[in-house]
Amino acid sequence: MVANILGGALTYGVHFLAKRIPESQYSIFGTLLMVTACLPTMPLQMVFAEQTARGLATGRQRQLAGMLRLGGLWLLVLWLAAAAVTLVFQGRIVSRWELGNPIALWVTLPMVLLSLWAPILTGALQGRQDFFWVGWSGILSGVFRLGVAAALVLAVGAGAAGMMTGALVGSAVGVGIGLWQTRDLWSLTRERFDSRILLRQVVPLMLGFGACQFMFTSDTMFAKAFFTGDEMAPYVAAGTLSRALLWLVLPLAAVMFPKIVHSRARAEKTNLLGIVLAGTAVLAICGGLGLWIVGPWVVRLVYTSKYVAATMALLPWYAGAMVPLALANVLINDLLARARFRVVPALMGVSIAYGFVLPFILNHYARTLETVLQTLGAFNLLLLAAAAWAAFGSSDAKAGDSESVAPG
Repeated sequence: MVANILGGALTYGVHFLAKRIPESQYSIFGTLLMVTACLPTMPLQMVFAEQTARGLATGRQRQLAGMLRLGGLWLLVLWLAAAAVTLVFQGRIVSRWELGNPIALWVTLPMVLLSLWAPILTGALQGRQDFFWVGWSGILSGVFRLGVAAALVLAVGAGAAGMMTGALVGSAVGVGIGLWQTRDLWSLTRERFDSRILLRQVVPLMLGFGACQFMFTSDTMFAKAFFTGDEMAPYVAAGTLSRALLWLVLPLAAVMFPKIVHSRARAEKTNLLGIVLAGTAVLAICGGLGLWIVGPWVVRLVYTSKYVAATMALLPWYAGAMVPLALANVLINDLLARARFRVVPALMGVSIAYGFVLPFILNHYARTLETVLQTLGAFNLLLLAAAAWAAFGSSDAKAGDSESVAPG
């Protein structure tokens, strides 16, 4: 948690540069950052954390090596295809998002690739419970991210492109650390594994954690399609502060997940869920109240004075929407670590409904930023209700964990 706070503080330091660039450039930076944040990094990390914890618990390290290398290769192939499509349609993207020029978009493309590789390596570190290097990877990534972005913005007057370049360099440092610290795993001679059994384990994890991440990141891209750059600047500011609540409590679930996978693989019992759920609730609620109290001071410190009123009008709604999502994340981590995959269709249903309902409301009823956040909060509550029912109220919860077979 300390490492997450330090790394998050360094990463957040980039937003101090908002005072040195136009509001429209800052909203571009926030939108492009959310493009990378909306990638399936959370499900990818949890998939490889689960497979690493399971592989180490059952002595299948060589199969794990094959999974790590194969995952990296396929993500590279997918990225090449997506990058080609992006470059073909870059004119429309630049126009729709009011980027001004495609430089920031070009910088974002390699960052997307690194953002896809990073969760494989971080997941391997998490699965082997090497939280020391998970933490230092985040801290050093933040150091380079802030340093490079500050140098480009302050020295040469770069706007969103300079800040995204800092993010790119920070991501490269994090990936480099992950490659080095997991080299004993991915460099092993690979062994064959049953891909069908692996898919039965991986697909529910991808869909379940993907639904959670979609609720965490997609609102900014939806909003960007309906509001101007100047209107979006306070929204990005409020979102950056509010998402800090999740970065504060995410380490609790991140530590819990591989421990539950490991315990389940060895048929051991654990009572971590209650402890982590209570800790997350206390920290998230206290953090939300703290944001409401100190928010005006933080906004004045980081941004220009004209941000304060608009940002503070959004901050309570944004922080309130993050609290149920933080609690849902804990329950989803526990359910998927125990292979209780019956919850996944409900999670997918909530996220898909959100993706259709929010644009519909903005198009036909109330086109305000408060409406975006009220809709997000309502659907996060639905996500929490679905996860809570699966964890405590369903027949699956009463029957206990379902069985699964490790790939062999």
